Amino acid sequence: MTDAGSAPVQILVIEDEDDIRNLVVMNLRRAGFEVISAGNGTDGLSRLREHRPPVLLLDLMLPDMSGEEICATLRADPDTKGTYVIMVTARTEEQDRIAGFEVGADDYVPKPFSVKELVLRVKAAARRTATADMPSDAAPDEFEMGTLKVDNRAHRVWIDGEEVELTSTEYKLLIYLATSEGKMCSRGELLEQVWELPPTLNTRTVDTHVKRLRQKLRSAAVLVQTVRGAGYRFSDEAQ
Repeated sequence: MTDAGSAPVQILVIEDEDDIRNLVVMNLRRAGFEVISAGNGTDGLSRLREHRPPVLLLDLMLPDMSGEEICATLRADPDTKGTYVIMVTARTEEQDRIAGFEVGADDYVPKPFSVKELVLRVKAAARRTATADMPSDAAPDEFEMGTLKVDNRAHRVWIDGEEVELTSTEYKLLIYLATSEGKMCSRGELLEQVWELPPTLNTRTVDTHVKRLRQKLRSAAVLVQTVRGAGYRFSDEAQ
């Protein structure tokens, strides 16, 4: 995937099943990406550090280490912490999704998956990584609400005066909700605006990310309110 005059976006695929890895690599290359791959976690981390691709497709169940271990490792490294991680796995229980997001995954795709949908998610991730460091035009440079303070220019967040580490997706979700203060944001709208995915896509990504964001916001979690059966609202007014 390239823009006119630019180099292809590089994608790393870490998947131990040869048939799946080859299928994903082939389709991503057809979509215009430069793809590198690995069949285990050790080789995958080596390629990640060598190439520093902006997007990683990561299987959770690898022969030598778990996908969660790899994700936690790359998030702890300043050189790779900004990588957009899409976890791909046969483990589809909610606790598995939460475990992935807790170590910093940005998206979660269950097996078996639609190759067309997977490529769509990777394209969205590639677009997002190209603008990840840009502050939102809709948000002020700095704002505070209750115990929450945000510096939108530096992508920094504080709760009760203590800085909180958010992934790029968690930060974008927070900013979108905050700049829509008082407005109900449907799950489809959040999928479209935060993940740049079709609003009709059937996924629990939004709900799981909101749950994780609330955990990180601690005392400010009350600002992210559930509109039952519809979506979410950012407000300091009691429900």
